[in-house]
Amino acid sequence: MKIRSIILLILSLSVISGCSWLGWGEEESTEDETSGYTEVDFYEKIQSSLNASNWSVAISNLELLESQFPFGKYAEQAQLELMYAQFKTGDHDSSIAAADRFIRLHPQHPNVDYAFYVKGLSEVSQATSAFDNFLPTDNSRRDIGTARDAFGTFSELLNRFPKSPYAPDARKRLVNLRNQLGRAEIHVANYYFSRGAYLAAANRGRFVVENFQQTPAVPDGLAVMAQGYQMLGMQELSDHAVEVLAANYPEHPSLNQSGEFDFDKRLVGSGDSFLGKITFGLIERLRPPAFDSRAIYNRSVREAELIATNDEKKEEPRSIWNRISFGLVD
Repeated sequence: MKIRSIILLILSLSVISGCSWLGWGEEESTEDETSGYTEVDFYEKIQSSLNASNWSVAISNLELLESQFPFGKYAEQAQLELMYAQFKTGDHDSSIAAADRFIRLHPQHPNVDYAFYVKGLSEVSQATSAFDNFLPTDNSRRDIGTARDAFGTFSELLNRFPKSPYAPDARKRLVNLRNQLGRAEIHVANYYFSRGAYLAAANRGRFVVENFQQTPAVPDGLAVMAQGYQMLGMQELSDHAVEVLAANYPEHPSLNQSGEFDFDKRLVGSGDSFLGKITFGLIERLRPPAFDSRAIYNRSVREAELIATNDEKKEEPRSIWNRISFGLVD
């Protein structure tokens, strides 16, 4: 009997220690490591986390600092650092909300321009994808709502603080955003062409010409107007758009060597369709107009194509032995 009791006791202790080893039965609450911290202690710990790029720990301590010392010496600085840490972790919604809150509560703060800047960066990041650094993507084909928000934020930053240290970078980002917004309007116009909504397409082209001057989308905006008005029977408006296009952008692909607009060029297939091949080009499916001259007028696209062409020229033809040996034998 005594031996049985000892065995049961050993089994019970084993079960208890096993549960403890597995983490069962432990209390959820643990002693707060920051218990008894002063405001200075909090700030020093936060700076250490920020310098080490330990954003999650910094965010937790920044939130604790703000809750325990809401009117302290470092409260406002902590709010600025919190929005930046949230931006670095990819929590853009929280970063934008923190920036809006700071701007609303401290409109005269000497560093309020920084809040506008971080807000704009977060909005730009929302308009991009995680694959943009690895794959060639076209941001102008996405939902441009956040791009419009970023454009408004950076515009307000420049209007209110033209001498801000963040103004130069904001101007560069505005140029890129403006180009993106203008190109998005051309994509919409091309879609309207595909749906037979020629008036809507022409209006989009006019909107680009009037509101996105000096962007690479303007030539296509004029071409959209020329094509759309011609398809609507508004010949005078179409001729005027062609005249402006030929005078300012004579190298546009819609113009022939004589400077005349080829209205039928975009309406006929390229001859590569299956229907065109099996009928030897006798039957060709018509396609709606679509304008995209970025390869000519967009500097970034043009430079990318130039680099690709130079790389192809530098690459020497490989011999048969080089191919068979996977490059081991030249």
